[in-house]
Amino acid sequence: MRFSEIYERALNLKGGEPAMRALLPRVPEAGELAARPDDRYLSELTRCVFKAGFVWRVIENKWPDFEAAFDGFVPLYWQQVSPDVLEDLARDERIVRNMQKIRTVPENARMIVDAAREYGSFGQFLEQWPRDDQAGLLLWLKRNGARLGGNSAQYFLRRVGWDGFILSSDVVTALRRADLLDASPGSKKALMQAQAAFNDWHEETGLPYCHLSRVLSFTVDS
Repeated sequence: MRFSEIYERALNLKGGEPAMRALLPRVPEAGELAARPDDRYLSELTRCVFKAGFVWRVIENKWPDFEAAFDGFVPLYWQQVSPDVLEDLARDERIVRNMQKIRTVPENARMIVDAAREYGSFGQFLEQWPRDDQAGLLLWLKRNGARLGGNSAQYFLRRVGWDGFILSSDVVTALRRADLLDASPGSKKALMQAQAAFNDWHEETGLPYCHLSRVLSFTVDS
């Protein structure tokens, strides 16, 4: 299916070009990912992990307290933090006291530190990853991080400005309707099928992947 058809359907459902464009995510300029400090990446990873399966609004409202409880999410500290600190956090009423998710912080901190040692910073690592291989990046994050399967890593990448798609329920519905996806959304096969579709549409239109993804979601009248 050509993306021009998808675009026209989205325009009709969203009330025209200006209304639809106002809903599209901002695309950061070159170098913004590399300029973001590593502690901000650990913060966003943790926020997405805690949001998974929970009420997002609650996490957002408590986030300043999370920042205080985790002392700004400095990866070099959290990669080797004492188990006693994690136990204390599991009793800290400022945050959501989920020990399994608290334990992801040192694991994801180690992932960030290891990538930074090789590339200079975690932002530089993300900056150099090809946009036509988001599937590979998602699999890397799942393999090297903690609780970064499902959509958590996809939302993390969107929040920090990496240009990619999100396999939301509407995007999955639209891909299936176009006979471009027949696998379980959380599987490697589904990621590869989605990547192929978005790569074709990017080549056709030149649009950012995040815009392609959001426009596709608009075609589902939910």
